[in-house]
Amino acid sequence: MPENAVPDHASRLATAADLAVLPALEAASDTIFAEAGYPPLPPPGDVAELAAAWRVLVSGRPPRGFVRLEILDGCVHLEQLAVHPDHFRRGIGTELVRAALRAAAAAGYRRVTLCTFADVAWNGPFYRALGFADVHELTPGLRALRDKEIEIGLDIMGRRVVLAHNIIE
Repeated sequence: MPENAVPDHASRLATAADLAVLPALEAASDTIFAEAGYPPLPPPGDVAELAAAWRVLVSGRPPRGFVRLEILDGCVHLEQLAVHPDHFRRGIGTELVRAALRAAAAAGYRRVTLCTFADVAWNGPFYRALGFADVHELTPGLRALRDKEIEIGLDIMGRRVVLAHNIIE
């Protein structure tokens, strides 16, 4: 790779043009659940939701994957991670999660939380391998988020958990 080249998996802040293509990328990413026999997931977030997020980081030009980050109860919350199926298993998701942790630390946050399917290989086990651990006592915001997930039917699809990564410098 030339000295000044950007690595293939380098993450960056999303631009307005990136945000416009991310709902379709998320929908494509979600097809992995249908292929594994899960019922349809809720529809992807829209451009306005993405634009209102604390941070949206993308990988690739055009984006091959993205992570949407929010602030919840004084922590960074990883609301969405999506990688286009044409680019699965190339380290993009891992790099995006690591970029989320770096962004949180750079902004002075010490914890990143997320909600996910506990036993789906590309969910709970994936995040645990990156240093996330189960959260047993939920903050008010996490409790409200879990209640919303139950309301929209995510728990019918499989066991859900809240995980957190404590950032140590």
